[in-house]
Amino acid sequence: MSIELLPTLPAGPAATAFRLALTYDDVLLVPRRSSVRSRSEVSTSSRLTRRLTLAAPVVAANMETVTEAPMAIAMARAGGLGVIHRFLPVAHQAAMVERVKRAENLIIRDPYRIGEDATVGEARGLMREKGVRSLLVVGRDDGRLAGILTARDLRLDPADDEPIARYATRRDQLVTAPPDVTLEEARLTLHRHRIEKLPLIDADGVPVGLVTVQDLVALRERPHASKDVRGRLLVGAAIGVRGDYLERAAALIDAGVDVLVLDIAHGHAEHALAALERLRGDHPDIDLVAGNVATAAGADDLCRAGADAVKVGVGPGSACTTRIVAGVGVPQLTAVMDAVAACRPHDVPVIADGGIREPGDMAKAIAAGAECVMVGNLLAGTDESPGTVVTRGGRKVKVYRGMASAAATQRRMAAEGIEPPAGTLFASVRSAGADVDLAGHAVPEGVEATVPYRESATAIVANLVGGLRSSMSYADARTVAEFHENAEFVRITQAGLLESRPHDLDL
Repeated sequence: MSIELLPTLPAGPAATAFRLALTYDDVLLVPRRSSVRSRSEVSTSSRLTRRLTLAAPVVAANMETVTEAPMAIAMARAGGLGVIHRFLPVAHQAAMVERVKRAENLIIRDPYRIGEDATVGEARGLMREKGVRSLLVVGRDDGRLAGILTARDLRLDPADDEPIARYATRRDQLVTAPPDVTLEEARLTLHRHRIEKLPLIDADGVPVGLVTVQDLVALRERPHASKDVRGRLLVGAAIGVRGDYLERAAALIDAGVDVLVLDIAHGHAEHALAALERLRGDHPDIDLVAGNVATAAGADDLCRAGADAVKVGVGPGSACTTRIVAGVGVPQLTAVMDAVAACRPHDVPVIADGGIREPGDMAKAIAAGAECVMVGNLLAGTDESPGTVVTRGGRKVKVYRGMASAAATQRRMAAEGIEPPAGTLFASVRSAGADVDLAGHAVPEGVEATVPYRESATAIVANLVGGLRSSMSYADARTVAEFHENAEFVRITQAGLLESRPHDLDL
């Protein structure tokens, strides 16, 4: 990509040259002669890390008001990815990862089961805990398949103390298959017998797997969903760089997480680099995203420390006030372009994190060399985000907070059993977990607000990706790599920005 910049300007008594830095609203992409006849010819497939690729290069931010299991499931089904935030007990976060990994499968390995002498109440509790609608019923002593219990079996609301044996479908009424059944054989069996679930049992009659109609239909209807080699949805999870980060990383990897995201406001810090190196040494096979940085030097150091992707953005988020409170940051377009230049020799992709308000912003971020974008605000008001919908002033809204806001800080400190001194506020992203500096008087670097209740996360992703496809077609680019090569920026004035938006209309 290319961009026209003003010459550097002298400043101060030492005549230090200040470099001009730009953000998305400062530029437009230049249209060029294009052979792309339809947006359907365009592929938005792009790398998340050196080894993982997304059909829709959009990542749901690891924020407590944005991404938990429901958001991660929706994002992966839409071709993107969700990163589950880290402000949860380790076991709880790991359980969310496991829930995402079990949401869709080619073959469900080690399906959830319950003893044949259990009660309806116990079955309901297990279904609720695991987020599933069926359980394999097994012998209490030998573990052999004794039947299957589904939510449909409990539809008439039997009492909790009744035995499940009264409602489950018995083993002699079930159709089963061996563990080595192919997907096509399983599909034909399900179709032939008009059943929805096919348990796989070994030679001793012990269940070792499960194939469901729901998963096979999802495979056909969502071919671009983000999945691993076993057909399970991809999911990321955030960890810190202090405290329990090693324990948390190990638990998340055991739960099946596909990528770990080091969550720290200033990723170009010695302790962040040390944590990244330690994680790379302990877990050489896991994909690691590190950040946030806003400079070429920061991106280069993260690559050298073992990052598989670098997250770029200091201060561009809608709920972040770092640039106001600390006076620190680099406008996002320049930050992305600088990081891309540093990461390219290492073959490490850049994730542009923050400042995405419109599809055009995403297009500019990708054109500048990023391979994915991370969004928070746009997804915070959807059905899949944590929290409940409330009505304020006649509008439906959801709460959205920056992870360095006072409210988020106080919640984390309360969860960790830390009692702050009276009248003191603590910004905590830099503190990264339990070791908050209670002797300091840091101030929040984020705000808590409300965002409008929006449509589903799937619709938001579709809108963003649609804008990217359109932008690529203007640049004669059928792939993201071609977009990187063909994109050309021009700077615009404030008048140009006003001209770009709807004007002279009653909207």
